[in-house]
Amino acid sequence: MSQRMNDNAIGFLEIDKDITLRRMVLHNPRPKGTVLFLHGFPETLYAWKDISLALADDFEVHAFDWPGYGLSSRPTVDRFSYAPKDYAHVLNQYIEKAGIDTSKLTIYATDIGALPALLLALDEPDIARTIIVGDFAPFNRPQYMYESLQNLKAGPAMDQVRVNLNKNRDEILENTFTRGLPKEAQFEVSREFKDDMSRGWSHGAMTTADAFSHYYQHFTRDQDYFESQLPRLKTPVQVVWGEKDLYIKKEMGVELAERVHVEPALLPGIGHYPHLQDPKRTIDEVRASFH
Repeated sequence: MSQRMNDNAIGFLEIDKDITLRRMVLHNPRPKGTVLFLHGFPETLYAWKDISLALADDFEVHAFDWPGYGLSSRPTVDRFSYAPKDYAHVLNQYIEKAGIDTSKLTIYATDIGALPALLLALDEPDIARTIIVGDFAPFNRPQYMYESLQNLKAGPAMDQVRVNLNKNRDEILENTFTRGLPKEAQFEVSREFKDDMSRGWSHGAMTTADAFSHYYQHFTRDQDYFESQLPRLKTPVQVVWGEKDLYIKKEMGVELAERVHVEPALLPGIGHYPHLQDPKRTIDEVRASFH
């Protein structure tokens, strides 16, 4: 990497009286554009550190911790519901308050970050020049989802799944990223990233697993809304998916790509976290989005 992260790259931005986001911004004196990375569960903005450093040679790069993750705020659920729709509002506020020129913006969003980006694009078609999404559940298709995720969506099993997620924090942070991948495809994430996820898990009164569970309580509603409004989506979208995704099967990505009339990029041998398993590919995809 030709850049190192300086001490003031990570700071905080107040969104409203209830939410302050921890964020990372890498500036470039003559940027070719701006990139905003949106992480998934159980990640933090450190998921994007090395990729961001590589792109900062040419672009201004932003990432932040979603509410409930990392060192961002955890308002109580009577103040903020952690639904995809609420995250879409946070995203909109972040872009506005960070002063990002949306005509030169690529959003790269994975897992829980992707539906909020697309929900925002329904109402704000100029929110980005391109949105790259992948490895998430845009539609209510439980058959394409890992069993524990299906159980989070509804019914009596929901609370038990949340309890288990909290109880198994260490195992989740150790194994979530490579679960289901063959030995030759296993990869390591940095100690710095693991420590950040671990430290942020219980930052404040709500854990990351609690925030994730709250997201899922409203997930079906927001998926159904998105599907019903899909014909209104005008922002250019690219679909990138790990072919070996254990958590959200590639069929979900294929359907989304068909519905938005693009060719999906199915990544052979890649699981649910393409940006961690093959970061160079993510860097190339972001660069290509500006051509």
